[in-house]
Amino acid sequence: MSSPKRRIETDVMKLMSDYEVTLVNDNTPFAGGHWKIHVELPDQYPYKSPSIGFVNRIFHPNIDELSGSVCLDVINQTWSPMYDMINIFEVFLPQLLRYPNPSDPLNGEAAAMLMREPKTYDAKVKEYVAKYASKEAVDEAGEDTESEDEMSSAGSYESGGEEPAGTMDDV
Repeated sequence: MSSPKRRIETDVMKLMSDYEVTLVNDNTPFAGGHWKIHVELPDQYPYKSPSIGFVNRIFHPNIDELSGSVCLDVINQTWSPMYDMINIFEVFLPQLLRYPNPSDPLNGEAAAMLMREPKTYDAKVKEYVAKYASKEAVDEAGEDTESEDEMSSAGSYESGGEEPAGTMDDV
């Protein structure tokens, strides 16, 4: 078995080429959104799950609106050392956006709105996507935040003509 440090290097190298992800056949209110994702890998990675956060704002029950932190319970419930960073971007994050869990919220307002007024929730998510997650907003925010060498981005999958490993419909 390879060392955790080597695993970190391997996983990071897989994502180095401006890695982006698209939700295929996306009919969620998050459609068209582009988010920059901050990932911190613990020393015990891959045996311990990474910390994941959205850099630009997002309205979601399991994501803290101000810090962008993703609910650790959501990550830890599904994490396995068999997963790698690609799984986070191609499976975990799309599933999180598609299937929010309002019963385990970091954003109580979003959770309550999703349960009580789903149409209002959808409208507010779409408003946040337009304001904070449009391609233009992400590009502008990128100029004001950390260098892009220190973060990954999620948006649409494009990788030198390669096909994605699968689509959400396969899951």
